[in-house]
Amino acid sequence: MPILIFNTLTAWTTHLVSSLVAPLAVYKRNSVAYDGPTALGSVNGNVEYGYDQPQKNIFIPDLLAKWPFPRRLNNYYPKVRAESSAWLESFKPSAPKHNKPLIAAISLFSLPQRERSSCDFMNLVFVIDEYSDVSVEEEVRKQKDAVMDALRHPHKSRPKGEWVGGEVARQFWERTLRNGASSQSQKRFIATFDEYLEGVVQQAIDRSGHHIRDIQSYFDVRRKSVGATSAFALLELGLDIPDEVISHPTIQDMEMASIDMIFLNNDIASYNVEQARGDEGHNIITIVMHELDTDVNGAMLWVADCHTKLETKFLQAMAAIPKWGELVDSQVMQYCDGLGNWVRATCDWSFESERYFGPNGLEIQRKRWIMLMPKDSLKGSDDIGPVLVG
Repeated sequence: MPILIFNTLTAWTTHLVSSLVAPLAVYKRNSVAYDGPTALGSVNGNVEYGYDQPQKNIFIPDLLAKWPFPRRLNNYYPKVRAESSAWLESFKPSAPKHNKPLIAAISLFSLPQRERSSCDFMNLVFVIDEYSDVSVEEEVRKQKDAVMDALRHPHKSRPKGEWVGGEVARQFWERTLRNGASSQSQKRFIATFDEYLEGVVQQAIDRSGHHIRDIQSYFDVRRKSVGATSAFALLELGLDIPDEVISHPTIQDMEMASIDMIFLNNDIASYNVEQARGDEGHNIITIVMHELDTDVNGAMLWVADCHTKLETKFLQAMAAIPKWGELVDSQVMQYCDGLGNWVRATCDWSFESERYFGPNGLEIQRKRWIMLMPKDSLKGSDDIGPVLVG
């Protein structure tokens, strides 16, 4: 998808002002102690939480306000979550507990075997995320090699002393195969997971070099590092969709739009805590601020505008899906519903899991405003920190 970049600062400023009028009006009307800040202004922070300097309010756009896929929870979630979480804890990984299986439960509503595989998958991804985020390129490449070898040889014991992610990956994939993964889903999962991990390696390279990408190249890397294509492959566990159907331009358009919406949702939710930890380089908000010379709220509005275009692209493609016969068509519909559900799941999980907003997530989801935490105030810490509702 081509990324819209305004040719002049005047055009961009005009766009921002017109886009921001409505949210600010709602905020001013609903706030209890509103001092009249604009998106580019500040309010006094709460000294109780260590904020002795004026704090900027951040507007969190409601990207899925018109998304036609509602939040629903898999009926097997309570049982499968307990099983998957206990399995992960048996490895004693250094990964914070943020209800990782919830995102899979919102995105899938089918058999318990598929739900278990998806919960285990999310736990694996978060183990990779937690370790790779604090590792240099060489270590991340070793982590990738261990995981991919485990996925390609799930019945082979892992070497003693190997990073824990290798055995987590092996057991996840062995169980998934035992529960009846289709040959098509197996093939696509292995290929897409390798691509995802290569994106994680590139993220480590950028982080070590303090490299801030431009918007287009960031999209190219983020589409890999978000890991969405592997999640999509799991939608096919019980399906048998031919290659020529999955590769059809309409399906590909839906996949690409879904991937972009997933990482845009994730990036706006994670930005505050990431910049407080000094690890915001791999985030669309940082990228847009840097390239378009705008502030955090200007970047948020750019993302909202981009997301609206992606929604249109997805829904137009969905309306134009060809017919391949009843057997294939029913499977394609399940797969495409799954794409839309993953977009919803990523967004709702961000507010419900406490990973990015702590215990205030649902309140922030309603009010849409938070305060920007001091830069680097959580550096070297796994804490979420005091996320204040503006």
